[in-house]
Amino acid sequence: MGYIWTPPRDLVATANVSSFMERHGFKSYKELVDASRRDIKWFWGNLPGWLGVEWFREPREIVDLSKGPEWAKWYVGGRLNAAYNVVDLPAEKYGSGKEAFTWVGEEGSARRVSYGELRDLVWRFAAYLREEGVGKGDVVAVYAPMLPESIAAMLAAIEIGAIASPIFSGFAPPAVATRLRDSEAKVMVTVDGYLRKGRKINLKKNADEAVRLAGYPERVVVIERLGIEVEWSMERDISWKEAVAGKKPTPQPEETEAEDPALLLYTSGTTGKPKGAVISHAGTLLQPAKEHYFNLDIKPGSSDRLWWITDIGWMMGPWQVFGTQFHGASHLIVEGGIDYPEKDRVWRLIEEYRVTHFGFAATVARMLRSYGLEPVEAHDLSSLRAFGNTGEPIDPETWLWIVRDVGEEKRPMINLSGGTEIFGCFLLPSPVVPLKPSTLWGPGLGMDVDVVDDSGKPVRGTPGYLVARKPAPSMTRGLWRDPQRYLETYWSRFPGMWYHGDLALIDEDGYWYILGRADDVIKVAGKRIGPAEIEAILNKHGKVKESACIGVPDPVKGEAILCLVTPKPGAVIEEDDLEALADRVAAELGKPFKPKKILVVEDLPRTRSGKIMRRVIRAMARGVSVEASPVMENPESLDHVRRALEKLGYTW
Repeated sequence: MGYIWTPPRDLVATANVSSFMERHGFKSYKELVDASRRDIKWFWGNLPGWLGVEWFREPREIVDLSKGPEWAKWYVGGRLNAAYNVVDLPAEKYGSGKEAFTWVGEEGSARRVSYGELRDLVWRFAAYLREEGVGKGDVVAVYAPMLPESIAAMLAAIEIGAIASPIFSGFAPPAVATRLRDSEAKVMVTVDGYLRKGRKINLKKNADEAVRLAGYPERVVVIERLGIEVEWSMERDISWKEAVAGKKPTPQPEETEAEDPALLLYTSGTTGKPKGAVISHAGTLLQPAKEHYFNLDIKPGSSDRLWWITDIGWMMGPWQVFGTQFHGASHLIVEGGIDYPEKDRVWRLIEEYRVTHFGFAATVARMLRSYGLEPVEAHDLSSLRAFGNTGEPIDPETWLWIVRDVGEEKRPMINLSGGTEIFGCFLLPSPVVPLKPSTLWGPGLGMDVDVVDDSGKPVRGTPGYLVARKPAPSMTRGLWRDPQRYLETYWSRFPGMWYHGDLALIDEDGYWYILGRADDVIKVAGKRIGPAEIEAILNKHGKVKESACIGVPDPVKGEAILCLVTPKPGAVIEEDDLEALADRVAAELGKPFKPKKILVVEDLPRTRSGKIMRRVIRAMARGVSVEASPVMENPESLDHVRRALEKLGYTW
């Protein structure tokens, strides 16, 4: 079976899930998960009470499936407010002086925000929104990085019954305009600018252009982060300080139906305009609260502090806010690059702010690994209790480096996978289960998922498609103003089952793995393989920092495998190394999967959250002219890839 991480006894003894299982008579975590999947009414019906959700009115029915799983209605008749449960309630329950989060600027400034201060910010901005006529069903867009005010704006919109729509701060104006136009946003919150690797990013300029292109909204609220000079529309723009000035910090919660939308989160598809995932108040609250308690082991009311490297415009940003704050814990939000101004910035911040839970994308972990253990060993990381990975499969070597070398085998890797459309996870472990490298262990609580073949039949030991056989409260309530696309995207591939678009594998020991997006799958002579399997082998090489593998057209096999590798700092990958790498893949996976070609590049295109953009590489390798995406962290990498591909005969 190879290496298996086993949770330390003291971790198991003190875990939230251990005490829960003891109270409810479960002998193992698997037994609990199986029960929650078998009877979703029992699990989701009791979960609000177990967690301590405050209802304004209790639901009369847990779930209504009369229109099929596609249109499940949860907590029928129930009234609550997701923002109230993560702002007002923890302030009352744990004290207004308890820390909600700390913001850290790239230049070293810091700002601690207590639950009382956050409540004041939320209530004041909620009063401003109401003055502007914003109410139930209206959309408030937040086009800004993680800042105290941007978090408060999101929560204020939800607290008054409006819909918050966070937009990634790295998007260019056309991408922002698409979202503003589609949502018909009534108000947008943005920022004058922010710091990114020593540069001052004028986001207000982008916001102005986006509003011009979209024709929405009529009001823009500007957070003054840098105090830089920006263009100003006297009729449209107002500063945050002016917006909240003189507003009385009085309670603002709207009693919303459990199914009422709280979040509008856009996620890009392979074709067409971005999909607007509509997350209900119940889903916004329950899924992250469940996962933070049972899986991350966040202790209610404690000094636990989660830092997930993300943006408020990605799902993990709001997920972090709602999960930690529901439990009265705290989180860290950080401006700028993780390796700027020094390569040890991550470890320094973990030490300085006593971070207990640290999450990232696999590419970020590989970047940190490339810097070696010296930056790690220079800092006191004794506060850390768990790691997390999401966004893409993590290769075994990097997983082992984090768990064994950094974590000293004391801390679990909560490797999780889900999506924007479910505002949480289908698959993730708890801290009390043994783990193989790279595994996600198995299904989350209440998530009845499976792996099936092309005909929809369950498969084990071979790759298949990840599906959900039963609904969950956090699944998108259709797609924003496009119910037909919702059905076509998620429910048409396998009737009665949610098709998520991920390729997954359950091995002979029952451990689950995500192999990548199904559209990243490479088919060689009819045999399917996920790029992560090949990349994991390449990344073991002592000179390879990271890799990306794609399928390219082949007249005989249909597709052949093309791999790009980047060298570790100071390493030189020779032709002999490339031949050895190809042979190693063939030896471990079989001759059909031997890469046709392996190219060395300086860098691979990736998003700011660290995901390698294989689709971009695949398009370039197929002769498509590609321009830098607004979500791309390193647009100069396109030139590196282009030059390497030109050696194969591709020209633009």
